[in-house]
Amino acid sequence: MKFEKYHISSAIKRNLSQLGFIRTTNIQFKAIPSILNGEDVLAIAQTGTGKTAAFAIPIINKIDSYKSSKRSYGIKCIVLAPTRELSLQIGEVFKSLANHTKVKTFALCGGVEQDPQIKKLQDGIDILIATPGRMFDLINQGFIRLENVNTLVLDEADHMLDLGFINDIRSVKNKLTREHQTLFFSATINKDIKKLAFSQVKKSAIRIQIAPEDPVSKNVSHYVMFVEMDDKRFFLERFIKEHTDSKVIVFVRTRVRAERVAKAMEKFGISTVTIHGARDQSDRADVMRMFKGGECSILIATDVSARGIDIPDVNYVINYDLPDKPENYVHRVGRTGRGVNKGDALSFCSKSEQELLEEIQQFITKDIEVIKVTKQDYSFTVAPPKEVETIQELINEYENLTKKKRKKKTSAKKGQKKAKKRK
Repeated sequence: MKFEKYHISSAIKRNLSQLGFIRTTNIQFKAIPSILNGEDVLAIAQTGTGKTAAFAIPIINKIDSYKSSKRSYGIKCIVLAPTRELSLQIGEVFKSLANHTKVKTFALCGGVEQDPQIKKLQDGIDILIATPGRMFDLINQGFIRLENVNTLVLDEADHMLDLGFINDIRSVKNKLTREHQTLFFSATINKDIKKLAFSQVKKSAIRIQIAPEDPVSKNVSHYVMFVEMDDKRFFLERFIKEHTDSKVIVFVRTRVRAERVAKAMEKFGISTVTIHGARDQSDRADVMRMFKGGECSILIATDVSARGIDIPDVNYVINYDLPDKPENYVHRVGRTGRGVNKGDALSFCSKSEQELLEEIQQFITKDIEVIKVTKQDYSFTVAPPKEVETIQELINEYENLTKKKRKKKTSAKKGQKKAKKRK
């Protein structure tokens, strides 16, 4: 269905058109009417299917239609996200869709100075996108008030519940004095998390599940190579050097691994940027800006960047380490093949990770195609034949040969002289 047929403000329609959004995706088509009607929604849909816009469009429209001016009289909607990167990205989507409307949005996260954030809150906002930690800090300090909130959104909600944010979510809901609408959006969900999710929405909540039998977008092709743990860096080096014009995200299991892989690539002459939980927010923001802007085409990341991050034109996702949880595989590979674009996901699997690979294949209900590596090709990748790399080496080689020839001539002349003397 085309967005122009929806009963939403002309400003939002204009914003959608400028962003290139003409028709709804499946999740948008099914979720937008229910949200506009004020119903609770529990929605599960694949990564890259436009979930953020599915709740942002109706929320912005509802607030805009009630306001008579741009002046804000308290927060009307809170969107909670599990990571800083995701909250900032959601904030960008809301800001672009709220352009030319009367709605003010603001993304709040930790890791940065809170004074500018407090000033922004005091100026008045309608929609707050936040991570739980910083939001609760400012609630306790009295800078965030919730008495006017009538919509609560939990994005990547399964991850929030899995991380133990359930008590924070219950605490927020207890502070909402008005009857409110709860929207629960995610790409994956398991049985245990589903029970918690149902406990946070009304019994009459609309349940939407897009392509439940296939949690991964059909735009993504999956491959695996069996590689020894210590040899993965050589295969990554070869892949990157064979795909110099591609944008690649390399996922590793820990922050220590991220820095080690980055150093290994540096030794190979490959420039990378890293993002993980140990870096402060300003560094993480700079890294995302550089990668999105094309200043560096190789991003090495832990799962902090797998959840919901929308980076245009990522050609390849490489699972340098297989994830501990199979649902994280879905979120990782969802960084490529977004929208109408195609993408490839390549996993390096060591002997110790084969059980994880089996769990992933069971979760996504399909076998991952194996790229077979011959012994000769494996040896070439791990220990390629030494090549003369510089002109100086060529010169040195020539001089060594010349010296050897001179020695042979000199010894031959000495031999001839000795022979003459004997005669």
